[in-house]
Amino acid sequence: MSSLLHLDASARRTSLSRRLSRTYAEAWRASHPTGQYVHRDLAAEPVPHIGEAWTELCDYLLAHQITEIDRYPEAVRTAPQRQAWEIVEPLLTEVVAADVVLIGTPMYNYSIPSALKAWIDQITFPRMSLAGRSFVVTSARGGAYGPGTPREPYDHQERYLRDFFKGHFDVDDVRFINVELANSTVDPALEHLRQKHTASLEAATREVAVP
Repeated sequence: MSSLLHLDASARRTSLSRRLSRTYAEAWRASHPTGQYVHRDLAAEPVPHIGEAWTELCDYLLAHQITEIDRYPEAVRTAPQRQAWEIVEPLLTEVVAADVVLIGTPMYNYSIPSALKAWIDQITFPRMSLAGRSFVVTSARGGAYGPGTPREPYDHQERYLRDFFKGHFDVDDVRFINVELANSTVDPALEHLRQKHTASLEAATREVAVP
């Protein structure tokens, strides 16, 4: 059975990244009527930041060379570590069960929201592999950060996620669907770029409709 884990990270209740991720999820569910679907709103229900007990779990896994995800509970030895694991376990279970992980996220300050980073930190352990899964990221950016644009070097959103999913999780199938120049709809100084934003949004909307 196919499974989709759908995450949203935008602080806005109505946002372009949410709109695109919702459209993708709807198309995926229509194509997989018997598939499993899980949605987690990281902004509405934030995942706690990692603490010292979480780092102790990592130290144990490293020291004992444990790389199999189903053996991670062996690292739990104290009450604080048990509390840390109670946060990690449902998040990790959702990721491991998913064939596709869909992430709707805006770019905040050239990077990703802290809500998304907290989720990534909680589910990430040493030498952990999620190979064989697909990651789809629908994102909205206030400016233009695509190839050849002046602000391309400042894109620490797509670059970070792509490098992390590949470099740490061994995921080869990572797809980004970005909407550029979202701020042109509210910033008078960018009004002249509104048509480019509209074209970007239309292209992204067409792309998410085909999961």
